Amino acid sequence: MSAQNDTPETSGETVKLLIDGVEIPAREGQTILEAAADAGIYVPRLCYREGLPPGGHCRICTVKVNGRPTSACTFPASEGLVLENNTDELNTMRRQVVEMLFVEGNHVCPSCEASGDCELQALGYRLGMIAPQYPYQNTTRELDASHPDVMLDRNRCVLCGRCARASRELDGKSVFGFEGRGIGKRIAVNASHGLAGTDIDAADEAVAACPTGCLLVKRQANLIPVGKRTYDKTPIGTDVEA
Repeated sequence: MSAQNDTPETSGETVKLLIDGVEIPAREGQTILEAAADAGIYVPRLCYREGLPPGGHCRICTVKVNGRPTSACTFPASEGLVLENNTDELNTMRRQVVEMLFVEGNHVCPSCEASGDCELQALGYRLGMIAPQYPYQNTTRELDASHPDVMLDRNRCVLCGRCARASRELDGKSVFGFEGRGIGKRIAVNASHGLAGTDIDAADEAVAACPTGCLLVKRQANLIPVGKRTYDKTPIGTDVEA
């Protein structure tokens, strides 16, 4: 059975909106984030991934629409919208969200094999995060290495939900979900004995969808040398702006 994608279909009709003083076109049914990307304007994001239904979890893509803050990944583009995106106020807010994600988890970038490919790390660089201003939580989080090919390191999880949506919508497996609330919320799997009890595969879209080093394929560490990784030399968002 094929997975169901909840992303609204676009029509052929075109509308115009203004983003940071620049008029851009959008197709009806597109979100603000999608329309901006098509116009070569990068809206920072973390829980959003092209090809997946938007989650609206992280709020890093928050923009102002006619003066009111909203998430660009879920808000539909429509005629006459006036948007703010690349402003000091919004970028400061985004940097604070990234800082909170760092201190709530256990992110040690120099020793992480996802360094250079990690979207959270790359957002920190792009948004000018030198060091978090908030106190580290130093929480104890479970690492699940029970599967022969895939490892789940909750220390690096940012609760973006991308793995859960990809597993459900693209892999048709529903391996991942959330459990708990607030600071105790965590990513969970659909088996009582951890990843080993699931039908996840190293080639699953759910694994590729992880933006940090939370989901990793075993025996792949450091195959791509430092200096040749995704964000080693080009900032995150460069592909959109190109």
